[in-house]
Amino acid sequence: MYKTQCSRLTGLFGVSIKQKLVGCGPRCKQMARGLFLLQGRDPTHWITYQHLNFLKRQYVSKNLGELHQRAVPKQAAVVADVDESDGDERQVQRIPTVDPVAGEVSTSVVVQETPNTVTVSDETPHVQVETEEAREARLDRQWKQLKVEAADLPDVYARLAKIKLTALVVTTAAAGYAMAPVPFDPAIFLGVCLGTGLASSAANSINQYFEVPFDSNMNRTKNRPLVRGQISPLHAVAFAVACGVPGVLLLTYAVNPLTGFLGALNILLYTCCYTPLKRLTIANTWAGAVVGAIPPVMGWTAATGCVDPGALLLGGFLYSWQFPHFNALSWNLREDYSRGGYRMMSVTHPAMCRRVALRHSMALGGLATAAPVLGVTTWTFPLASLPINAYITLLAFQFYRRGDRTSARKLFFCSLWHLPMLLLLALTCKKPRDDDDDASTS
Repeated sequence: MYKTQCSRLTGLFGVSIKQKLVGCGPRCKQMARGLFLLQGRDPTHWITYQHLNFLKRQYVSKNLGELHQRAVPKQAAVVADVDESDGDERQVQRIPTVDPVAGEVSTSVVVQETPNTVTVSDETPHVQVETEEAREARLDRQWKQLKVEAADLPDVYARLAKIKLTALVVTTAAAGYAMAPVPFDPAIFLGVCLGTGLASSAANSINQYFEVPFDSNMNRTKNRPLVRGQISPLHAVAFAVACGVPGVLLLTYAVNPLTGFLGALNILLYTCCYTPLKRLTIANTWAGAVVGAIPPVMGWTAATGCVDPGALLLGGFLYSWQFPHFNALSWNLREDYSRGGYRMMSVTHPAMCRRVALRHSMALGGLATAAPVLGVTTWTFPLASLPINAYITLLAFQFYRRGDRTSARKLFFCSLWHLPMLLLLALTCKKPRDDDDDASTS
């Protein structure tokens, strides 16, 4: 009984829904066909972004599912040759050429044309004339090859030879000669100092000749003579030859052949080994330390004619001292060395840079203890040099722990006075010679 009534109700409800769906079928097909046709049209007809006011000069393109928005360059206004407006006023401004010799500027003529009248008026043009002083100032700010007078050549040669570094090299060579257990000979002493200075000047000049393209990128070296064009590269090479050849000959014939050989070897190591290694590997620091350790050995050999343990000890002092000195210097110049393309420990291996500086600062104290053992100084030297060696070790430890600019600067300035003080103490505590002991006992 209930089954028949429910079936009738369900049948009537289903028939009504089916009739509605059949009636909506043509309209759905028409709507789908319209959407399909709309999708198939040119995209410029259905993308509406460009119709907005704030995107008039932009367009949107679709590429791999991403929207890229680019600005359409604003077209330059085109000036029509024919004046389309009859009633507007046209203004023509004529600016005459400026005579650079006379320096006088004529006034401009403004012509105003209207349909009925033409008016001519004189106005001062807004033309800026460059004075001679301004032109010279502008040219000075630009790079140009400088003209060097004969009176300026000594200063140029001094900077080409790195006169401060050369003075330090000569000082260490003189200390090596003074520490040798032989009588003092002024002629030999003068010959070794002069020959070492000439050899150092030649090596520094060749180094600058090779590094001109890289020195120009560094603030520290951009004012060198070759970088600024004060002298030509040929001039610099001629200066290096004029210093190197007489320097090596002087060390060979006026002192002894061994010292001349060491001078020539040092020039070769500095120019052909240390200089190219600066752009290849961090081993250049160790090569440069060997170059800096040779001058005191040259001073010792100039006095004795042979390489004794004392000569190696003095060379060891210079070898170890250069690591805290140069590592602290290069730490605050990392940006400069990076721009120049130099591979320094401070740039590529900063942790190693600090460790090596601390290690060799501690080695200075050990070398000072070895000096009386080798018979170079008395036992007073290790005790007298203990405070300065402990102080530079403390600064190197602070540099190792902090690794900041302040600690690096303190270590660098300490190294500047530490080496002269150490050599002076060694000379003061020098062990007397055997002949002096015999003369005093007799």
